[in-house]
Formats: sequence, structure tokens, C-alpha cells
Amino acid sequence: MIVGLHHAQITIPQGAEAQGRAFYCDVLDLMEVEKPDCLKARGGFWLQVGDRLVHVGTEDGVDRTRTKAHLAYEVNQLAEWRQRLSAEGIDILEGVPIPGFDRFEFRDPFGNRVELIEPLDA
Repeated sequence: MIVGLHHAQITIPQGAEAQGRAFYCDVLDLMEVEKPDCLKARGGFWLQVGDRLVHVGTEDGVDRTRTKAHLAYEVNQLAEWRQRLSAEGIDILEGVPIPGFDRFEFRDPFGNRVELIEPLDA
């Protein structure tokens, strides 16, 4: 029986960990958590997102701009996130409306699609 989702993984180019941390930890304000020693040689880093983990792995030869694959981060105050990301020079992309939610998308510095989503009050 599957009981939950432990983590999801995205990838960035090999050697881009500093730029990845600058974006995910500084701009998106996510907290890095220590990887086990046995996995550190693989590169990348892990992030705590609520009660789940996002593993940021390294992988070359991938055109991340050509995929719809993405993570959707649930946020509070979506309008403030829109302003914050726009101030960082990030292009905001409007998604197809979903009943009960406000949302938008953007691409991280590596081309990964990212969605920020906020439930609307009923």
C-alpha cells in the first residue's frame, strides 16, 4: 500500500549547485537540509518544503524548457510572490485557471517549470 509522497526530484546542470541554492534558498526562501553522507558525492542538495522534501539532483544533457513536468508549491499571498519574482526579473506565465485556486507559473534559472498555487477562500 502506498501511504504518501516522501519526496519529489528536479534536476539542475552538474556543477550548478551554488546558483541552485541562490535561487531556491534565497529567492524562494526554501530551507536546505543535509543530505546523507553516502549521497553527497552525487552532487545536488535537498530542500524542506512543508512536511516533504524536494531533492535537487544534477543531470546534464536535459532541455528542461521543453517539458510540462513541474512541482507546484502551495503558497500564501500569491500576489506578493508575483511581485517578488517579477522584481527578480523572472517572467510570470499565466496558467489555465483551475476552479478554487489562483496560480501562475515560471521557469527557474535552469528551465524547470515551477508553479505557485493558492487556494481561494470558499
